[in-house]
Amino acid sequence: MKKAITILRDEHRSISAVLSGLQELARMAQDAAERPDFRVFRAMLRYIDEYPERLHHPKEDKYLFARLAVRLPAAKPLLDELQAEHVEGARLVRELERSLLFLEDRWPIGAREFRKLADQYAQFHWGHMRKEEEKLMPLAEQHLLDADWALIDDAFAGNHDPIADLRQKDFQVLFSRIASIAPAPVGLGDPWSKSARS
Repeated sequence: MKKAITILRDEHRSISAVLSGLQELARMAQDAAERPDFRVFRAMLRYIDEYPERLHHPKEDKYLFARLAVRLPAAKPLLDELQAEHVEGARLVRELERSLLFLEDRWPIGAREFRKLADQYAQFHWGHMRKEEEKLMPLAEQHLLDADWALIDDAFAGNHDPIADLRQKDFQVLFSRIASIAPAPVGLGDPWSKSARS
């Protein structure tokens, strides 16, 4: 398996872990007896916004998708669909961020809406990643040349951009922070405090 494909699959697993955690915490936030620690939601949405939307997807578009479009023009409809999903994913993140601002200000009002949007985004993103892994990656492995893979592998490993490599490390720190402040069963943080409303 090519290095870039391994990196993409690993990134998908990290993104999936954050999405699962977001869904569980959004469900827990509906309980008016325990006020959520909104820091964990902000950290999760920062991770989702900055990692998949600003680092992961642009690299897919610029390197993997572009090379496959050259080598296999018949893949253009799939590539167009995946790129459109990248745009839609960014829009859905903006909706989640707006919903979180409302929830933090008016909790528990807005908890149901936030959970609905978290679930919609997670399902959308899982479908997108599944399409990449089941349709795109096999085509790439079959049709791309070694020269293509050298370029793609370097881009995904961050070899040409020390700032990208530094940012990758920053995301590992952010991922660890999410795990440390999210309450069980999502992370290792303290339970949310009892609400004065209960």
